[in-house]
Amino acid sequence: MASSSTAPEQTRSLAWVVRAVKDWVERCGKVWVEAQVIELNRRSGPTQFLTLRDVEEEISVTATCHRRVLDAAGPVESGMTVTALLRPTVWSRTGRLSFECSEIRPSGEGRLLAQLERRRRLLEAEGLFDSRLHKPLPLLPRGIGLITGARSDAERDVIRNATLRWPAVRFVVRNTLVQGARAVEQIIGALAELDADPGVDVIVIARGGGSLEDLLPFSDETLVRAVHAARTPVVSAIGHEADSPILDLVADLRASTPTDAGKRIVPDVAEELAGLRDVTARIRQSVAARIATEQSWLDSVRSRPVMMDPAATLDIASERLGATLARLRLATDRALETESREIDHQLRSVRAMSPKATLDRGYAVLADADGASVGSVSATRENARLDVYLSDGALGVTVDAVRPGGPATPTTPSPQKGTKS
Repeated sequence: MASSSTAPEQTRSLAWVVRAVKDWVERCGKVWVEAQVIELNRRSGPTQFLTLRDVEEEISVTATCHRRVLDAAGPVESGMTVTALLRPTVWSRTGRLSFECSEIRPSGEGRLLAQLERRRRLLEAEGLFDSRLHKPLPLLPRGIGLITGARSDAERDVIRNATLRWPAVRFVVRNTLVQGARAVEQIIGALAELDADPGVDVIVIARGGGSLEDLLPFSDETLVRAVHAARTPVVSAIGHEADSPILDLVADLRASTPTDAGKRIVPDVAEELAGLRDVTARIRQSVAARIATEQSWLDSVRSRPVMMDPAATLDIASERLGATLARLRLATDRALETESREIDHQLRSVRAMSPKATLDRGYAVLADADGASVGSVSATRENARLDVYLSDGALGVTVDAVRPGGPATPTTPSPQKGTKS
């Protein structure tokens, strides 16, 4: 950049100055810096803004980066110390100095958090954190396995709060290291032992608060897989509300503190007794209401006339039966009378057509010696013996003469004495 001049005649344009400054600043190129993220504004667009501050001096700058840079860095949050690859630049239109960040690497606790986040994502992709795989806790466990540090506050908190709620609770305690290199091995061994105990219905892994490094064993992948494979429900009670190791995600129940775990693994005997009294009262009230309803229905049924005087119905039925029988007898008499008249009529018709009726009217029937009826003069001859049948008997006669022709006229006019030959 050219040296400055005080002579007004040698002025430069502002654009020339900004471009010169931009050229000089950008000669620095990309530089790795260690800084603390004091503000991070995530936006919907690709460009993200963050404010970085020097770790020792009160110097801060605003930097921009692409969304992919933040996503690749893992969980970047305000207050985290990072190592960032910055490139200083000057905006030509405003002359404002800015920094472009092309890579971010968490350092210190930030590096640990980034490692834990990558581990969490891999285990989540395998389905180890699926809530549908979580086993329900028993209502009243026969035995509670407790894995925690020896004579620790976490052990006392879990046992004391559980005993206050259910005095008869039984604990099977396994004291292990809860931090350090050997903690994971001991916790996994205690977990396997308690998981194989048929008298243990739920297992609590508890520890008080601590730093991120102290809680690293509870984010160990081997321990997480062992808890996932356990047949007994596991409760995670690690640290305080803000602490969230990976164990919390795979456990069947996450308790915010050991005290909270003691309250959630057993029911409160006082609450259960109060609930039992309330349920008993509601059952009795329901039974009393049902009895009252049924009694009301029974009273209503008993008040009906048929129930007050059961014979009344029988009397009515008897009257109906008597009336029906009377109608039946009347119909039977009428039918018999009609049929009797018809029979008389038929008898008269039959009798009118019978030979005896003809004989009763004064006629006679002739029969030859063989008994054959003689109805014509050609059927007999002179001197033939004939039988004459009258209404009151028979006569034996001999034919004196046979006279063919029209009907003969009797010589004797009286019909009672007349004879047909």
